[in-house]
Amino acid sequence: MIRWVYAFIDRPLDRFEQSSAFWTAVTGTGRSAPRGEQGEFLTLLPQRAGADAHLKLQGVDGDGGAHLDLAVDDYEVFRSEAVASGAVVVADHGSWVVLRSPGGQLFCVMPWDGAAERPEPEGGVRLDQVAIDLAPSVFDAETDFWAGLTGWGSERGSRPEFRMVRPPAGAGIPVQILLHRLEEERPTSAHLDLACADVAETTALHLRLGAEVVRREQRWTVMRDPAGGTYCLTSRDPDTGRLPTTS
Repeated sequence: MIRWVYAFIDRPLDRFEQSSAFWTAVTGTGRSAPRGEQGEFLTLLPQRAGADAHLKLQGVDGDGGAHLDLAVDDYEVFRSEAVASGAVVVADHGSWVVLRSPGGQLFCVMPWDGAAERPEPEGGVRLDQVAIDLAPSVFDAETDFWAGLTGWGSERGSRPEFRMVRPPAGAGIPVQILLHRLEEERPTSAHLDLACADVAETTALHLRLGAEVVRREQRWTVMRDPAGGTYCLTSRDPDTGRLPTTS
């Protein structure tokens, strides 16, 4: 069973410092000491006592994107189930493993280390969603894979091209998954979504910190951070992760 989920912000290694400065600022977090052979990993640390981290930054080759780390209470069983469901092992690190989903999305599985307290929104904003962008030819299979692997099932999103894979209510898991069916065939990728109490206000803050607007939609704004990575500011409720109800 999945007990915690980390969202990884993957950005070019040569822009690691720039990325960490931006993302700690917009999430209201601190930085751990860098880890890894090239200092390519760090954790974004909540500033409120008792909250557990759920955001991490990784310096990568190429343009980057996002990925999920699933912390589970029976690592060997869950890993075997992932492979049986169609995932492929990319790198086995002994105590944790890098896998690729049937549709081509990288993710990691590791033993749960006790994290259980979801951080509160900072300034009316919470980074709480990894969106996986999928070609039409792999969308249905990928939806079945993530719904089955997590055990969370899937539900229709706000538009026909969206499917939601959400943790159970009350589980306290800090990250949900949005599956997005694209209009064209292209390789699978992923980006981060932030739930915002006020998208316009949050956009203005991000612009002051060096981001730029790529495109504005009715319920979200596509942004590009100073390291060149795209992400979205959405009008979802930062507490529930859902769009606000309208009367």
